[in-house]
Amino acid sequence: MNWDIVEGNWKQFKGKVKAQWGKLTDDHLDVIAGKRTELAGKIQETYGVSKDDAERQIKGFEDKNKDYTPPMQ
Repeated sequence: MNWDIVEGNWKQFKGKVKAQWGKLTDDHLDVIAGKRTELAGKIQETYGVSKDDAERQIKGFEDKNKDYTPPMQ
C-alpha cells in the first residue's frame, strides 16, 4: 500500500480506518491525516498496545486494502 496515495485520498480512507479501529475519534483521524506513523502512534495510545502490535495491525490493514485504487477525478 502506498501511503502517499492514502494521504492524498484520506477522506475515502477515514471510513476504512474507523471501521478497523473504532475507538479512534474524528479528532484522531484529523491528526493522523493519512500518515502511517501517526496512525501507529494513535493505535498505541488509544488501544494500549506495543509499537510492534500496532505495526502488525497496520500491516493487516494494508494487506486487506492492497487492491485499493483512488477514484478518477
